[in-house]
Amino acid sequence: MVSISDAVKKFVLQTPFLEEGLAAGMINLSALARIMRPKIESKLIKNASNGAIIMALKRLADGLQKRQPRPKAMAKYVSDITLRSHLSEFTFRFSDAILSKQIKLLQEIGGQHGKFVTFTSGVIEVTAIVSSDLDKRVEKIFAGEELLSRYDRLSAVILRLTPETVSATGIYYLILKLLSWENINVVEVVSTYTEFIILLDDSRIDQAFSILRSLLLPG
Repeated sequence: MVSISDAVKKFVLQTPFLEEGLAAGMINLSALARIMRPKIESKLIKNASNGAIIMALKRLADGLQKRQPRPKAMAKYVSDITLRSHLSEFTFRFSDAILSKQIKLLQEIGGQHGKFVTFTSGVIEVTAIVSSDLDKRVEKIFAGEELLSRYDRLSAVILRLTPETVSATGIYYLILKLLSWENINVVEVVSTYTEFIILLDDSRIDQAFSILRSLLLPG
């Protein structure tokens, strides 16, 4: 049987930004309980008092406040933030020939300093993120492959993280949440052991860089 606490927690976690509002203590619990009550009762298939819902919200808020990662507390995990501009993203359907074409692209640009190239492979797709001056070369080498999507005029925020990030809870979540709060759309994310790359439209890169740098780095 679903308890009031379970129903309240599920409602909060499924509602955008409500979790953050509770953790920050910015929400009137009595007003929220009145709004939630009909939906909670529909899950329970029985009546639920406002008082019971308020108590469940208070317990949930207390727990969120204890474990919620704070931007300034994350400074120890972020060693640097840099930008890369003039990027393009190509996504192709996976094929037997796609790997050899990836290798060919890397071989052709070998020794050319300053070029940005990264590949990510899924089960049925392969994405290439490259410096925009390589667009023609990508088009030529991958000719014949099924192009699923392409985005131009992109830039990347590159966060260099400490190895301790691997065992820290909520780091990536907080980074992306900071951008979401400002209505900044993320086109793509790529991560390695100590790098987290966020691909954005050129028009939002300065704002994103400013937000992340001011909130995640000390000083």
